[in-house]
Amino acid sequence: PARPRRAAHPGGRGRERGAGATPCGSASELGHWVTSPPDIPGSRNLHWGEKTPPYGAGTPLGGAGLNEEPNLGAGGPGAEQLNRFAGFGIGLASLFTENVLAHPCIVLRRQCQVNYHARNYHLTPFTIVNIMYSINKTQGPRALWKGMGSTFIVQGITLGTEGIISEFTPLPRELSHKWNLKQIGGHLLLKGLTHVIAMPFYSASLIETVQSEIIRDNPGILDCVKEGIGRVVGMGVPHSKRLLPLMVLTFPTALHGVLHYIISSIIQKVVLFVLKRDNSHNLPTESSTSVQSMLDAYFPELIASFAASLCADVMLYPLETVLHRLHIQGTRTIIDNTDLGYEVLPINTQYEGMRDCINTIKREEGMLGFYKGFGAVIVQYTLHVAVLQLTKIIYSTLLQNVS
Repeated sequence: PARPRRAAHPGGRGRERGAGATPCGSASELGHWVTSPPDIPGSRNLHWGEKTPPYGAGTPLGGAGLNEEPNLGAGGPGAEQLNRFAGFGIGLASLFTENVLAHPCIVLRRQCQVNYHARNYHLTPFTIVNIMYSINKTQGPRALWKGMGSTFIVQGITLGTEGIISEFTPLPRELSHKWNLKQIGGHLLLKGLTHVIAMPFYSASLIETVQSEIIRDNPGILDCVKEGIGRVVGMGVPHSKRLLPLMVLTFPTALHGVLHYIISSIIQKVVLFVLKRDNSHNLPTESSTSVQSMLDAYFPELIASFAASLCADVMLYPLETVLHRLHIQGTRTIIDNTDLGYEVLPINTQYEGMRDCINTIKREEGMLGFYKGFGAVIVQYTLHVAVLQLTKIIYSTLLQNVS
């Protein structure tokens, strides 16, 4: 009997733009650029291709294209299940580090950025670790994990907003290999609009993150959404007259988001290209095992994403400091004293806008004032490297024992 034809996808226009428009692993996809937001952990692809590379026989890893599936050695159904489990575990370890283990570093980093009183700038990881210990000792572990739920909510709002806008407008969510300047402009406009719409919720999440645990109540999981909506309609928690209108925050918020995306995307592509080229020179020998092939298949994408996030965070750190001070102004937020590790401090800045904030920081705190809390970035990415390396060692040992 004739094979029934597949029904047309209801979202045909979205499929023509996305990665599903062509068969996975075809030659026409070699230059395909999947551009999910790199600043949102969990939205990146964790593999070379778009699905888990199956075990196969014969061709060396270096012969696989950027979006093609590398062969990981011979194996049956059990080997394929083990491969899928390994890929999932490696990716999960990376996402767990970015979203959970690194959250105390993000909390201290943001508190240092908005603390214009601080005499200790915490530019090195040694002072950051010391202040983490002091805060944890005086306030308990919750002081370093506050606001984590709201950060997940903001990530979900950002992803959902981007999907909805791309579905109902001609703005492309992804760029194919046949891109042009008009498509790039529309794609970046989509990123900017997404950050602007998520801006009030990001501001509410920032407040939850830096608010001192000593004086704050136990927030609900959806307080971030409620406060964000209240900020838009002008209701909710009363703020001071120094609160900046959302229109003043629109440009710096969109600028930071778009620049972070551009820098991280470029760095990720460059690092992935270099790693792919190096792997193509290291052709596997007869003594090579499927273990090394599996690691070579999964880790380059994680390393490229790691390098992209690190470079973007370092390059845009001064702009992020300015952005956070503008968002927090006038919200009557009380933060921890990052010099002592105990006591609290109010935020009483009076910046008129982005330019005034830059000039004030430069005049009163010096150029290093833009890098307050930079030691937390070093701790955060050092922890990430350690977890990735530990995961690689564990999976190498497990797979070698199984094989």
